[in-house]
Amino acid sequence: QVQLVESGGGLVQAGGSLRLSCAASTSIFSINTMGWYRQAPGKQRDLVALITSGGATNYADSVRGRFTISGDTAKNTVYLQMNSLKPEDTAVYYCNFRAYFGYEYWGQGTQVTVSS
Repeated sequence: QVQLVESGGGLVQAGGSLRLSCAASTSIFSINTMGWYRQAPGKQRDLVALITSGGATNYADSVRGRFTISGDTAKNTVYLQMNSLKPEDTAVYYCNFRAYFGYEYWGQGTQVTVSS
C-alpha cells in the first residue's frame, strides 16, 4: 500500500514561516498532480496549492503571494513553503497525489496553528 508521509507542521506566531514536506512511502508512477489542501474545524477541505507534472502551479486566492508549492513528481515529493502566516491559516494540512485511472493518495494530515 502507498502512504504519503507528512512533516513540518507546528505552532508559529503570526508573521512567521513554516515549511511542510510530503513523500510517498513507495514509488508512484504517472503522477499527474501534487497538491496541498487544508481543513479548519467546521469548514470544508479546500485546495491551497497545486503543481502539475509539467511544473504549472495554482494557488488559492487567500494564500497567493505568501505560499509557494514545489516538488518533483518523479521523486514523489512535494513541499509547501508558508510565509507571512496569519491566524486564518490555522488548519490541518493534507498533501494529495493524483495519478492515472482516478488513483488518489492522501497524507495523514499535519496541524498548523498560527497564534496572534
